[in-house]
Amino acid sequence: MAEAHQAVGFQFTVRPDGVDFKLSQEVIKNIYLSGVTAWKKKAIQFKNGVLAGVYPASPSSWLIVVIAMMSSLYIHIDPSLGMMDAIKENLPYRDCMSVQTRAVLSAILFATGLWLFLIYLLRYTLKALLSYHGWIFESHGKMSTSTKVWLCLVKMFSGRRPLLYSFQASLPRLPVPSVDDTIHRYLESVRPLLDNEQYNKMELLASDFKENKAAQLQRCLILKSWWATNYVSDWWEEYIYLRGRSPIMVNSNFYIMDLLYVTPTHRQAARAGNVVHAMLQYRRKLERGELAPLRALGTVPMCSTQMERMFNTTRIPGIETDFVQHLTDRKHLVVFHKGRFFQVWLYTGGRHLLPSELETQFQRILNDTSEPQPGELKLAALTAGYRIPWAQARIKYFSQGINKVSLDAIESAAFFLTLDDEPQGYDPAKSNSLDSYAKSLLHGKCYDRWFDKSFTLISYPNGKMGVNVEHSWADAPIVGHMWEYILATDCFHLGYTEEGHCKGDVNKNLPHPTRLQWQIPNECQNVIETSYLSAKQIADDVDFHGYLFAEFGKGLIKKCRTSPDAFIQLALQLAQFRDQRVFCLTYESSMTRMFRDGRTETVRSCTSEAVAFVRAMEDAAARQVLALFRKAAEKHQNMYRLAMTGSGIDRHLFCLYIVSKYLGVDSPFLTKVLSEPWKLSTSQTPQQQLNLVDINKFPKYVGGGGGFGPVADDGYGVSYIIVGENLITFHISSKFSSPDTDSYRFGQHIRKAMLDIQALFKPENDKTAQNANIKRRPTRGMNQCCVNIQQKS
Repeated sequence: MAEAHQAVGFQFTVRPDGVDFKLSQEVIKNIYLSGVTAWKKKAIQFKNGVLAGVYPASPSSWLIVVIAMMSSLYIHIDPSLGMMDAIKENLPYRDCMSVQTRAVLSAILFATGLWLFLIYLLRYTLKALLSYHGWIFESHGKMSTSTKVWLCLVKMFSGRRPLLYSFQASLPRLPVPSVDDTIHRYLESVRPLLDNEQYNKMELLASDFKENKAAQLQRCLILKSWWATNYVSDWWEEYIYLRGRSPIMVNSNFYIMDLLYVTPTHRQAARAGNVVHAMLQYRRKLERGELAPLRALGTVPMCSTQMERMFNTTRIPGIETDFVQHLTDRKHLVVFHKGRFFQVWLYTGGRHLLPSELETQFQRILNDTSEPQPGELKLAALTAGYRIPWAQARIKYFSQGINKVSLDAIESAAFFLTLDDEPQGYDPAKSNSLDSYAKSLLHGKCYDRWFDKSFTLISYPNGKMGVNVEHSWADAPIVGHMWEYILATDCFHLGYTEEGHCKGDVNKNLPHPTRLQWQIPNECQNVIETSYLSAKQIADDVDFHGYLFAEFGKGLIKKCRTSPDAFIQLALQLAQFRDQRVFCLTYESSMTRMFRDGRTETVRSCTSEAVAFVRAMEDAAARQVLALFRKAAEKHQNMYRLAMTGSGIDRHLFCLYIVSKYLGVDSPFLTKVLSEPWKLSTSQTPQQQLNLVDINKFPKYVGGGGGFGPVADDGYGVSYIIVGENLITFHISSKFSSPDTDSYRFGQHIRKAMLDIQALFKPENDKTAQNANIKRRPTRGMNQCCVNIQQKS
């Protein structure tokens, strides 16, 4: 009980001769230090807010302008063209000021106005420069003179040492494409998927929409684009994510894996301690805006809005729609272990807990042998099931009393941590180790992750880690950015002792983690069990397969003078045709973060050029197959560039559909477009966004990527990660309930398609391949390179 006594700031005893106060100096000291830290944090946030608010100028530049204007008073030159004199004559209370005071004050006011004008001029100049996207459409390795000049201007107007949010006000808005262009691209995208009769019907629907209804809807959309910072993102979040009433587990959430080949320590509590401490460091940088903004080509800034809700965020269920609750300055996390929920404070004495202190806290939880309270074991299954029963249960059983207090502790936590009790991770000796690892991260036991939290950190007994992420608040590259920082900090900065413990002294005087208390009636327990059974049915139906494709990587693909992404996408089309004998509507995620509040756009990868290439590959008598491949790859790259620059198809049509619903306009064309199933959903998540680890020097320190569940009941979800120069990881998902799909079979088709396409380049690249010293696996070792990962964007 010593820890409990230390947690009390003061005690008092009433005696006949008065009241006896006893103060705990340690607690009072901690309260004082916490207050100092809070004010210091506010001061730093204010300072960085000012720096970002006036960027690309700086506060010191204001002083320079003021000094310049003040100097003009003494050299009798008026650079304001009489404006300072006008200000001086119209100052309030000017009769109470001396002539010199009025002159100085008018110079300061004019200098401030001029300084603000110059800031806005620089911003709008930079915004105009960033609206140019011609550089994206230039051939790789070739840069025109105009692009070089543009790049120099962007660097010049970008300032020095930008903070995370410095460029937000300078990012251009996402443009609204013309209806004619969007419909033309749409019809072009579905042509290889429809026969002549179906295509003619679709042309008629599109023509009728364009002539009769499109103009009104487009005007409303353009009006919104003028008013809102992004005409897509708010509706995308609301209607695609938050209004969905089906379970978010598997259907929406995605996961990210740990390092493939390296486990820094096999002590579960120690690894969790280092990773949580690294996350607190990242959160502090994020809240202060001290992270460097991501920039394409090292120059073109990306939007950072999605990063704001990474921590202290929870999706709250509702009857008709959910909403995202984001709080500030949360100082605790909630830990789940063997059916119990614990609250762990992350601060002591005004500072973060050290890794060794966090290890102590987590080890105390692991050593706790108490039993779950009635209904507590599967409580988190409410977040895995259908949204309406969870919203109703939340209102009925968790809106008052200790249940509300405990639920508030979970929903207001910085994030959620699960200390799992079954080891996971990649094991080359086990052919299905990645399958099991992926399914554990994606859905676990359906009740051991809080799927509504912005992310759940998962720690395994063998020292492996992973993350399950709720999708509405951000996309995979955002979480990948954080995860790269965490892994690099864990392995190369924090480190471990020889025994595998966290470095630093062990503080045993910390208050123990607190068990959350629950009073869950039998009726609520029945709701929990129903949610668990529906979630378990979804989880059991997930067919996962993945593997490490090590035959070659982007190094060899680039030597073939083609885009690695286009190469893989065409391999997926070939694999899809070999697996199903038909082509299908294919979704590839592309980012639009070069625009303010941008998220994603769809690239429709199944093009007429891709179909022609695949048919040629399957025709033994076909010629010029390599030329068809290059044509299809170039088409894919062009579509990807259009999507990145705001000229995609699907987000525009989606927003037109939403406007039509608001206006009560019925459009058979938009209804048809929005109901088309994506039987092949694909995504690539970039690695090495931060370049904190040199993987050429440390080749074992590479991540396995992540994955997501199948989008269609009878389709595949494929995530792939290009790791370094010689490795590509594939994450494949489908459903056991579909007789037409098999994830393992599809993985074999992908592998063979990759090798078959690479073989097209052998006549012209034999010497290149030999110089690359590529190691080939024997074909009988198919099972050895088919191990399961998966990822989502």
